Amino acid sequence: MMSREIKEKATLAAGCFWCVEAVYQRIEGVLEVIPGYLGGQTEAPSYEEVCRGDTGHAEAVEIVYDPSSITYEKLLDLFWQIHDPTTLNQQGADIGTQYRSAIFYHNDAQRAIAERSKQTAQAMFDQPIVTEVTAATAFTPAERYHHNYYNDNRMAGYCRMVIAPKLQKLGFDG
Repeated sequence: MMSREIKEKATLAAGCFWCVEAVYQRIEGVLEVIPGYLGGQTEAPSYEEVCRGDTGHAEAVEIVYDPSSITYEKLLDLFWQIHDPTTLNQQGADIGTQYRSAIFYHNDAQRAIAERSKQTAQAMFDQPIVTEVTAATAFTPAERYHHNYYNDNRMAGYCRMVIAPKLQKLGFDG
């Protein structure tokens, strides 16, 4: 009898989705990381619309993972390390509601875990955490050129200046 691989989904927003994607792609047990948009009112928004900040969407990643290899809790532990959840609608030089910090839960169990994780993480920060914990809405995958961005564009300025140092800080090759 063949065993079936169990897959679960986590959806997180922590600033630029290129950064978040690059980190989670390097985590054992993560099967796929898809950059995209959710949390807004426009149906199937484009990158240009989201960048204008008038759709209400956040840049986010949908993480498909094997819960027998990594838990939702561990994914959230990493989430608190890869960005500053105390800055409202901003991560570094990326400013706007599309760069907000958010955990988009897919069920009541994820919601409870996210709320506990947020409460626990607060001890790591001097300022209050402003991360939203909210129900996941329709996820729109980003345009293809955003997928696997860091791995395909390591020498681009943003990748060298922002993403590579973040990966190195976490112990991954930049």
